[in-house]
Amino acid sequence: MATALFSRTRTVDGLRAGPLALVLALALLAALTAAVAWGSTAIAPAEVWGVVWRRLSGTAPRPGTDDLIVWQLRVPRALLAALVGAGLGLVGTAVQALVRNPLADPYLLGISNGASLGAVAALVLGAGTGGVLGLGLSGAAFAGALGTFALVWAVARRGGGFAPLRLVLAGVAIGQFLSGFTSYLVLRAGDEQQTHSVLFWLMGSLGGADWELLALPALAVPGAWLWLQARARGLNALLMGDETAAGLGVDVTRLRRELFTVTSVLTGVLVAVSGAIAFVGLMVPHVCRLLVGGDHRRLLPLSALCGALLLVVVDTVCRTAMDTHELPVGVVTSLLGAPALLYLLDRRLGSGR
Repeated sequence: MATALFSRTRTVDGLRAGPLALVLALALLAALTAAVAWGSTAIAPAEVWGVVWRRLSGTAPRPGTDDLIVWQLRVPRALLAALVGAGLGLVGTAVQALVRNPLADPYLLGISNGASLGAVAALVLGAGTGGVLGLGLSGAAFAGALGTFALVWAVARRGGGFAPLRLVLAGVAIGQFLSGFTSYLVLRAGDEQQTHSVLFWLMGSLGGADWELLALPALAVPGAWLWLQARARGLNALLMGDETAAGLGVDVTRLRRELFTVTSVLTGVLVAVSGAIAFVGLMVPHVCRLLVGGDHRRLLPLSALCGALLLVVVDTVCRTAMDTHELPVGVVTSLLGAPALLYLLDRRLGSGR
């Protein structure tokens, strides 16, 4: 069935990747502007761009609170939402090629469970002060992701070879094992406020965004995209099976090993800065395949743009929908993603009923 989902993907008549990418880029720019302009204090879009221009050009900021709100609070959060969304779109596309299954998502390999365990341990046990490389909570989450990566890798490689099924089973088993520890730590939380903080982080949040936190994803997401884009033909070959890919000159074992490394590290970075945000990495590649087909040369950049646009819009809604508090991002992406995915699956499998 999974192979059929890949093979039945077709491009919408008359829709080309170039114009679609331009439309998505313009929509993303508009969404970023709206994300910065909207909030408890409304700021005109012209003033938003004025603040950004003055900051980038080195001009002295105008007195007042608008500059602080725009540059210190809202711009970092909007940019973090775009980076995390783009990263989830990329890693979802890559994982689905890695295991040759379009129903896979970035959390299938257990890396997010390891990152969540690290972050929850930092919150509950007080290990987040200073953290890893001075990143605090994010550093603890990233360390958990890397530790899980090493464990899944060791289990998947036992007996030699690098079979996708063994990798998936190892990731699922270890992820569930670590999830049990995470639940235990949540139960050990010392007070109600601490438990609330842990659960809110586990459901995904971009509320801690600042310029310092942006540094790691700003390096990791573009770097991963360039690496994946350079291997787009190899990803296309993987979808045709290992023997066919090898016949086309692809070192399948090496490519899978590198893909696993890149997707694991990128997933760890994303979960470390935003918590566990569900369905973006699963849903976005499906939508993009429906629009432009399965060629990764087109699919990767469009998945990044679509993921960035989706998460910027969702985060803006989560931040502004309620007056007293904001909604966790992962809750909204799940509410949107589950019906959308069911609709896409119904469309693609409808002819096989």
